[in-house]
Amino acid sequence: MNEFVTYQSEENYAIITINNGKANAISHEVVAGVNAGLDKAEQEDKVVILTGTQGIFSGGFDLKVMTKSPESALELVTKGSQLSHRMLSFPKPIILACNGHAIAKGAFLLLSVDYRIGVEGDFKIGLNEVMIGMTMHNAGIAIAKARLSEVYLNRSVNNAEIFSSKDAVKAGFLDMIVPENHLLPTAIKVAEMFTKLNKKAHAETKLKVRKHHLEALANAIELDAKGSISIDL
Repeated sequence: MNEFVTYQSEENYAIITINNGKANAISHEVVAGVNAGLDKAEQEDKVVILTGTQGIFSGGFDLKVMTKSPESALELVTKGSQLSHRMLSFPKPIILACNGHAIAKGAFLLLSVDYRIGVEGDFKIGLNEVMIGMTMHNAGIAIAKARLSEVYLNRSVNNAEIFSSKDAVKAGFLDMIVPENHLLPTAIKVAEMFTKLNKKAHAETKLKVRKHHLEALANAIELDAKGSISIDL
């Protein structure tokens, strides 16, 4: 895909891996690489496993880009929101194998897939935007509203509460946690299970279930594009 995102094709599934430095930041290049991986998985008719590197899935958007200017931040956030919309409406199942920490856009990607597996341990998962001086963007609120209960929506979005892996299951960011060495084998098992689904039925049902949320997210992306985003570090 590119130097920050790799694609590994197996018989029944494909693994898309993000590898972008210590924070595994979501940059323009990472968004482009993940999109290219999704293109390929769609062509190959594969279930997708999205993962990061040891100890971290992603610490969020690339702060160098986010703090450069409000325009620069908005451009990257818009691309990230469009990626979430694509993932939520993707015709193939997407499993996220979360290697550890998942903060800000890293956590939003957890809310943009079909099944989420995390690892046991002292990891941080959640939406820290308000903590770092960023008023939550409309698309972020729309994604969170679609996947989190009212209680955890307020705790996560308004209060920037960060959860342990265990509590992230209760909050709705993860579906299960496993020991670190079981992460990929478990994701592969789930991918094999997903291959038993009727592909057409899965794709069409997903769009029906998420119809209103996808419409709300598309509207939120448009609304964000008219504004500006800045971080007050």
